[in-house]
Amino acid sequence: MKIRLVFCSLLTLIIIAGTIISCNSNKEKKGSIPDKDWPVYGGNKAGNRYSDLDQVNLSNVKDLEVAWIYQSNDADTSSGSKNKRAREIQCQPIVVNGILYGTNATTKLFAVEAATGKQLWKFDPFKDTIPRYNQNRGVMYWEDGNDKRIIYSAGPTLFAVNAITGQPVTSFGVNGKVDLHEGLSINFDASKLSITATTPGIIYKNTLVMGSSLPEGGDAAPGYVRGFDVVSGKLKWVFHTIPLPGEPGYDTWPKDLYKKLGATNNWSGLVLDEKRGAVYFGTGSPASDFYGAIRAGKNLFSDCVMSLDAETGKMNWYFQTIHHDLWDRDIPSPPNLITVKHDGKMIDAVVQATKDGLVYVLDRDKGTSLFPIEERPVPTKGLPGEQPWPTQQYPVKPLPFDNQQFSDSDITNISPASHDYIKKIFDSTSHTNKFDPPSLMGTVLSGYSGGAEWGGNAIDPDAVLYQNANHSPWILKMMSREDQLKEIAKSKDGQGLYMANCASCHGADRKGNGKEIPSLLQLDNRLQKEAIEHILLTGQGRMPSFQNTPELHRNAIINFLLNIKPPANKVASEHADDLTVAPKNKNFPYQPAYVPAMWDKLRDQDDYPGIKPPWGTLNAIDLNTGDYLWRVPLGEYPELTKKGIPITGTESYGGPLVTAGGLVFIAATRDERIRAFDKKTGKVVWEYQLPAGGFATPITYMINGKQYLAIAVGGARGLKAGGMYMAFALPEKDR
Repeated sequence: MKIRLVFCSLLTLIIIAGTIISCNSNKEKKGSIPDKDWPVYGGNKAGNRYSDLDQVNLSNVKDLEVAWIYQSNDADTSSGSKNKRAREIQCQPIVVNGILYGTNATTKLFAVEAATGKQLWKFDPFKDTIPRYNQNRGVMYWEDGNDKRIIYSAGPTLFAVNAITGQPVTSFGVNGKVDLHEGLSINFDASKLSITATTPGIIYKNTLVMGSSLPEGGDAAPGYVRGFDVVSGKLKWVFHTIPLPGEPGYDTWPKDLYKKLGATNNWSGLVLDEKRGAVYFGTGSPASDFYGAIRAGKNLFSDCVMSLDAETGKMNWYFQTIHHDLWDRDIPSPPNLITVKHDGKMIDAVVQATKDGLVYVLDRDKGTSLFPIEERPVPTKGLPGEQPWPTQQYPVKPLPFDNQQFSDSDITNISPASHDYIKKIFDSTSHTNKFDPPSLMGTVLSGYSGGAEWGGNAIDPDAVLYQNANHSPWILKMMSREDQLKEIAKSKDGQGLYMANCASCHGADRKGNGKEIPSLLQLDNRLQKEAIEHILLTGQGRMPSFQNTPELHRNAIINFLLNIKPPANKVASEHADDLTVAPKNKNFPYQPAYVPAMWDKLRDQDDYPGIKPPWGTLNAIDLNTGDYLWRVPLGEYPELTKKGIPITGTESYGGPLVTAGGLVFIAATRDERIRAFDKKTGKVVWEYQLPAGGFATPITYMINGKQYLAIAVGGARGLKAGGMYMAFALPEKDR
C-alpha cells in the first residue's frame, strides 16, 4: 500500500512537472519572437528608417487595424477653438524597453506603454515659465545602469528627464536644464537671441552632439554645432560653422564676418557611425536669406554635408552642395549611412538628399562623390552689391527627383483657367535658371520648398533609397531696405511694425502664402486679442517667439491686426526700425540692403500648385547604380479625382519607413491618409483614412510577438487638428 501511494505520488509529480514543462515550452514558443525597439530618431544611429520586422508583410498588410489611440494633447491645444490655434505634431517617437516616448503639440514629453497606449507620465517643460513653443521632431534616450534618461529640447532649453519617473534629472546642467545659447557668444552676447532645436541630436558614448534651429534674418544667432557631456550637461566642444581666424574655411568669407553673421546651422539632424566615432550632418544657408553682398565668397561651411569626430568636434571632411547660397537651399533632412556596391566594390557611403531634389552619394571616409558631378557656369547678375558664385554643382547621377527649372511647358494644365492664371505670373518673373539670383522683378524658385523635406528618407539593406518629394515652385520678389523703411515711415501705428516684423512671411497684404503661413485678414473674426498675444509670446509652428520684442511693439502689431485704434500715448510706429532683440554694436545685427517683398508659393486661383502634376511623388532609387526603380504620385485631392483628373499627388511633410516585410509606409499627405507601398513596384497595397493629417514619420516595433506601426496624428497645417498618436497591428488570426 505504501509503495502504491509512493508510486501514485511520484506519478502525480511527474504529471505536474510535465504540465509545468509544457506550459513553459508553450510560453517559450509563444514568446520566441524577441521584442524589437525603435530606440533612436530614424530607427538607428545610421538614420536608415529601416526595420527588419516582417510580421506585417505584403500578404497581410491589408488586415492592419487600429491597436490603440493616445490623446497626447491637453484639451485646449488641439480643439481649434476661437482662442487656440491648432498645432501640428512632427515628432517621430522612440520605443525603448516597451515604452514609447514622444512629444505633443505643445512640446510636453510623455511616456506610454507601447503595447496599449496607456500613459505612464507626462513632463511639462514650461511648468514654471512662459512657454516658447517650437516643432519637436524627436527625442534621445541614454542609459548607464539604472540611470535612464530622455533628453530633448523645448524652446531655448535642453532637458534631461528620468525615463522611468518623468522627473527632471537635477544633476544635468542646472536642475535638469542646459541653456541652448551655451557656447554661442563669441563676439557679442547671444543670450537674448532666438534659438531652439527642432530635431534631436545624436549620442556617442557620453557625448551628445547637437544642432540648432534659428531665425534666418540679420539677427540670427551663430549656427555652431556643439558637443555636450550627456551626464553633466557641460559643454565639451564647439565647431564654428562660420570659421574664426586661423580655422579652415575662414578665407571663404570676407575678414571678420563671424562677428556680423549667424545661421549656417544644422537644424535637420545628425547620424552616427559608432565604429568610426564620426557624426555626419548637413548645414543651412547663412544669414540673411536671399541677399549676400556682405559675404562674398563660397561661404564655408554653409550648405555642406560634414563629418566631425564625435568626441572632439574636429572636422574630418566637408562637401559643399551650394556655393554662396542666395536661395535658402539648406540641407533639409538628416543624411543616411549605407553600404553600396560601386564599381564592383562595397563602399561605406553617406547619402544626402536636398531641397532642390538632388541625391549625393559620398564616400564615408573622404567625403568625395561616388558618381560624377559637373561644376557648371550659372547666372551672376544679382542685386546691387551682390557677388553670386559663378559656378554650381550638378550631379550626373542619380538624376534629380524634383524640377530643376520652371518653363512654359511646366505650367499647370488641370484647367484652362488655372493655366491662364499662372501664365500671367510666369510672364512677369524671371525663370530661366534655378540659380537665377533674387531680383526686384521677381524670380520663380525651383527646388526651394520642393525636393526633400525634414521627414527624410528610408534605405533598405539593398541600398534602395525611398524618398518622398514635393514639386512646388515659389515666387520670390525683393525690395530695397530703403524702400521698406519708406513704407514703414508712411505706415500708421502698428502697421510699420507689422511691415518690419511680419510682412516677409505673411505679406504686406496679410494674405500669407496658403496653407503653411496663414492669412491674417479678418483676424478679429477668428481670434481674440489674448490668443494673438499668446501666439506672439510662445511662437507657433515656424514662427519664433517674440518674447524679446518690447511689449509696446507687440501690442501695436496686435491692434493693427485687429483694427483697434490705440490711445495716442501708445503709438509705436516711431520705433519701427528699433526691432532687434540683440544688444546693439557696430557689427550686429546685420541689416541687409535688400529684403523679401514677396515670398510665396506659386499657386493658382484655387490654391493648387502652379506646376503640372504630379505635385508630390514617392521615388525608389537604386544607390548602387544611381538608377530609378519607380516613381509614383503620393497623395490625392479627391475633389480633383472626381473631376476625372488623374491622381496629382500632394505636398508631403513627414517621411517614409521601409521594412523587411517588403513595405514602405508613409503618411505625410494633405489627404490625411497613411499608406503602404510595395517596395518593389510602388503599388499601394494598403491605406487608412486618419482622423487628421499624419505630418510625421511612422515607426514600427515588436512587443510580445506583435508588430506595431505607430505615427503621430497631429493634424493642422491648414487642416483640422489631431493631437493624437495611433498604433496599428494585425488581428490575432494573422499573426
